[in-house]
Amino acid sequence: MAARRELQGDEEAPGAALLFYERTHFRHDPCWLLPQPPPRLCLACTLELLQPTSGVSLVRKKHMLSCFHAALVRHTSAVMQLLAQSEMVCTHLIGTLFGLLRSIDDGSVLELSIEVLIQLIIQLQLGPFVHRLLEECQKELCNMPTMRGSLATVTLLGKMADAIPSLAEILVIEHGNLVEHQLRGLMYPNEAVKAAVCYLYGKLYSSPTVAEKLSAHFREKLCPLFLTTLDKAQTKELQTNCLGLLRQLLKYDCFVSVIMSKSGATRISESVEGPQEENTLPLVLKKLLLSRDETLQAASAHCIAAVLGHSPVKYAPTFIHADIPEFLFEHLSCTSEVLLGPVYSCLLLLTEERLFFSKCHTVYGIESLVRSLKGILQLNNLELLKQGLQLLKEILKRQPEEIKLFTNSAICKDASRVLQEALDSPVLEVLAEAVSAVAAFLRKDHLSSPPVPYGELQALVRALLERCADLSLPMSQRPFLNRDLLLSGSHPSSRGPHRAVPQQEMILWGVLEGFRNACRLAIEFQSEPSAWENPFTAPNTEKGDTLETFSEFLLSTCDSLCIPTVMRHTEQTTHPAVMEVFLSIINNLFIIVPHMKEKFSKKLASSSFIRLSLELKARFCTGQSHPALNQACSNFLYSLCHNLFSALEETGPLLREGLCVVSSILQRSLPQVNSGGSESLMLLSESLYVDEATRQYQYCLLLLFYLAYIHEDRFIPEAELFLAVRSLLLSMWDQGERPPPVIVQAALYLLVISAATQMPRRLLKAGKLGPQEGGGGFGAAFPSLAGSALQRSPYASLSPRPRPSKNMPGAQGPAWLT
Repeated sequence: MAARRELQGDEEAPGAALLFYERTHFRHDPCWLLPQPPPRLCLACTLELLQPTSGVSLVRKKHMLSCFHAALVRHTSAVMQLLAQSEMVCTHLIGTLFGLLRSIDDGSVLELSIEVLIQLIIQLQLGPFVHRLLEECQKELCNMPTMRGSLATVTLLGKMADAIPSLAEILVIEHGNLVEHQLRGLMYPNEAVKAAVCYLYGKLYSSPTVAEKLSAHFREKLCPLFLTTLDKAQTKELQTNCLGLLRQLLKYDCFVSVIMSKSGATRISESVEGPQEENTLPLVLKKLLLSRDETLQAASAHCIAAVLGHSPVKYAPTFIHADIPEFLFEHLSCTSEVLLGPVYSCLLLLTEERLFFSKCHTVYGIESLVRSLKGILQLNNLELLKQGLQLLKEILKRQPEEIKLFTNSAICKDASRVLQEALDSPVLEVLAEAVSAVAAFLRKDHLSSPPVPYGELQALVRALLERCADLSLPMSQRPFLNRDLLLSGSHPSSRGPHRAVPQQEMILWGVLEGFRNACRLAIEFQSEPSAWENPFTAPNTEKGDTLETFSEFLLSTCDSLCIPTVMRHTEQTTHPAVMEVFLSIINNLFIIVPHMKEKFSKKLASSSFIRLSLELKARFCTGQSHPALNQACSNFLYSLCHNLFSALEETGPLLREGLCVVSSILQRSLPQVNSGGSESLMLLSESLYVDEATRQYQYCLLLLFYLAYIHEDRFIPEAELFLAVRSLLLSMWDQGERPPPVIVQAALYLLVISAATQMPRRLLKAGKLGPQEGGGGFGAAFPSLAGSALQRSPYASLSPRPRPSKNMPGAQGPAWLT
């Protein structure tokens, strides 16, 4: 064979290794030869070549090591079978690889050696070898005068701790000196060594058990060194590993408290003014947040969110005084989804601190947030969109009234359009956040800057209600469900296809809350002449963007969308919270459009709303349960009845006097009315001595039945009603009472009406009246009451016939309701 010339470079390594194989392999037993080609690899040759005294160049050793690593990965079982033949060979191989770490400075060779070592330990499951290796690491690190040559050993420990979860606890319990020795690495000026130490610490503190054992070590020794290292880190490797360790530490409340206290963080009172004590951690995270590296920016934001997650009230002031919110809002202009997520999380946590708003960060940042949401709507990241909407909702909800959020109408209009677009989301979780954000947006202090954007508000409210009307109700596909069960507020299991039903109910409640806020806006703007119309409208032009048109829009939308949607929903299930808001909305509309309240009341009464309110009170408001719903029902019934009595055609002195009596009876007794139909008739039929409170209760029931029957809502059987009213009159006669004329009028009316439907039947049954004669008796005397409300279709809106109007709010009603 020709004399071998000296090989140089990686491209010559395969030939050199093959030459070495040819020269040395003949001395080895064939049992150490791997059966799978290519290449043919002899384990004994590998051991000889990797020896420090082999005289082989580093390039050749690297190639042989690479071949062995490839065989270990591709033919794991074959290699393990060879190594299992002799424990001495395993020990020798591991010792040889560990020796490479101490004798070689080449980074790629060190990395390859570490990977092979870890693969061997994991595959062979050599517990004793692990302990022996740890002892060797400890001996080497402790005998080193400096940390100059410790990089490979510390890196090996970190990789082993990552690959073997149980190793962290072994290190702490059996090799505590090895952990203590790592503190020297953080003081050594080489940032590569510091990065390796931080990586090892990160793996140790990732275990809750180990973190608890090392709590004193961190508090007394590691914390100040680590904060200094994080502050002065220059290379990306060290910065990344420091942030990785920091994120592990920030999982534990005790470490967060130590880090923030070491940094000088204290609870800052709102009354304290002027510069606060410098805080190392917030300022370092701020510096990383301002770097141009997106990975470091995202990691910094994650760390800020982790600190705030433990106690926003305790730690938020420190970050706010460092002006971090300003830079978080600036990062909302980026398009990176990796960065936007943690930035949203930070800002969302900061909203829990009032200082965040009093420092006007939201005023300067709201435009960036709206612009960011506009961009996210074009993406397909639903989780990010949900986060952004949640942040917008919290800002809109928590913004102090004395600090105006929208400094110009353009931003306000943009926010309205973004919310309107978000309502189109088909995902219920996103839709729920959008609905909540709309409800928070409809606040007077957000919209009172002239000109009030009534046009955008109308579009937003319409989109809100139309989206709610479009929601499917899975329970409607289950006709076997018992209606009484549904009316009680119960619902079947949310598993399977019905798990979205509770969320749909919450969305419906949120939609109604938003509509109620819109109604509240209209009421509040009635007392502000500057909000009645757009002061910047050109002369001699039609003023359509006014409070009057907005008020009429609310009434029209409630009639055409809100009421039908809720009534369809109540066919399946009834929630007290939903109905409380619903009835409050209708009650507010009597105030918003006062000139239409009587017509609106007649329509509601003829659509069985008196019956609906009484059923709600009977089912949900017995005892002290659901006081808010009871109050809403009582307020609605009072307003409705007052409007209906005012609208009666009789306008004589008797009725005007009776209106005051009616108001007094209703105000006193409506909150106590919570009985069902049969129970109400029993109370009305009470013939023994009746005290004053019970008598007022009876009067209240009588008036409710009276108005219901006038408007063709006959939900009480006539025969039973006749007997109950007759008993009431006899009881008053027996006790010598002189009831108000309006009560007598209502009682006699109900007697006549109930008798009118019963007498023809009795005569017809007795054969004394023919069918045609029966049809023209009392029924002919009261033709408007010939049909029952129960036989009519559900609530249907009136068809609009709009006409222009130039009057101020409250002057006249829209033509569609005349």
